[in-house]
Amino acid sequence: MRDTIKFMGFNRPDGKAGTRNHILVIPSVGCSQNAARAIAHGLKGVVYLPNILGCGQMGDDSILVKKTLVGFGTNPNVFAVLIVGNGCETLAPQELADGITSHGKRVEVITIQDVGGTKKTISLGRKIVKDMLENAVKLKREPISLSKIILGTECGGSDYSSGLASNPAVGVACDLLVAEGGTVILSETPELIGAEHIFARRARTPEIERQVLDAVTWWENRAIAAGQDIRDGNPSPGNIAGGITTLEEKSLGCIYKAGTSTLEEALTYASHPTKSGLVYMDTPAHDIEQLTGMVAGGAQIVLFTTGRGTPCGSPIAPVIKITANRNTFLKMRDNTDMDTSKIIQGKETIVSAGKRIFEEMISVSSGKMTKAEKLGQSDFSIFQMNPNI
Repeated sequence: MRDTIKFMGFNRPDGKAGTRNHILVIPSVGCSQNAARAIAHGLKGVVYLPNILGCGQMGDDSILVKKTLVGFGTNPNVFAVLIVGNGCETLAPQELADGITSHGKRVEVITIQDVGGTKKTISLGRKIVKDMLENAVKLKREPISLSKIILGTECGGSDYSSGLASNPAVGVACDLLVAEGGTVILSETPELIGAEHIFARRARTPEIERQVLDAVTWWENRAIAAGQDIRDGNPSPGNIAGGITTLEEKSLGCIYKAGTSTLEEALTYASHPTKSGLVYMDTPAHDIEQLTGMVAGGAQIVLFTTGRGTPCGSPIAPVIKITANRNTFLKMRDNTDMDTSKIIQGKETIVSAGKRIFEEMISVSSGKMTKAEKLGQSDFSIFQMNPNI
């Protein structure tokens, strides 16, 4: 039996493994966001979610907000969680705590109304997270199989170089991870339109194939019901300026990120994979909403290709930015981690670039900081289907 490739990560009580070791402060409602931010401010190793929801959502949206927040709390990159509520919101803070504690993590709950105002809440909250930090720093990285990795994939600010070079190179890296027993998520359903039949026929079963096709149909019908043409907003103006002419052309480039592996599972937004290998998650094409969904579904690291350049990042998961546009890399060095433009120049093969991306993924999973992390880029937005009330 061959030796498996390992990364240096953090083992968790539930058998999963993290690439980071954050203390996470979750405001259960927008009213407590300011207090949550103040609690985390200036404390290395403590991050907070800029969540504005938790009250006023209806039906499925209410369920999805809870699911997403619990998903962030249970993500393996999180060591312990402090939930900060207001006290009268629809989503009770204790409900979030109950969903997270089953994973063996320490979870504490405080509410502004019970504690007696914002200042007292901040003071108490900082005492709690400092105590959590004392335990978190005792945990050391150790060698862990890549089979524990759930890798999110994303493309944003795409141009001609994305589908031609950086996305196929990411596909090579994804195939290498799958070969090690890891899991890869392909998302952004509206950017499958026109290429969904090509991607769906890679499904292991007819049922999974139908789930992919049904998800695409839902997005198209949703736009039609609103009196809109989904192609009016996709490709975006930046995509068009970058040389992408149609949504189908963009979609054909998008699916290259998934490599060549068999599709093992189709997931709803923010759901955890139950299979290893390549899986599909039904998310919007909106960069931050899809990033949020994948991380809530357990992704501990993300490969993000961009031709035009984008600063997006996640509060708890490292996001590696990759471009095949040399001008973009030179102009946006503070945002972009990897340059694969030599593929376009004919000086590097897609396979060679994919292997470099795979190696960078291992380095970042083992602690190397990404550009987005260094900039403190902590973007967070939960997909909603209905208006707030």
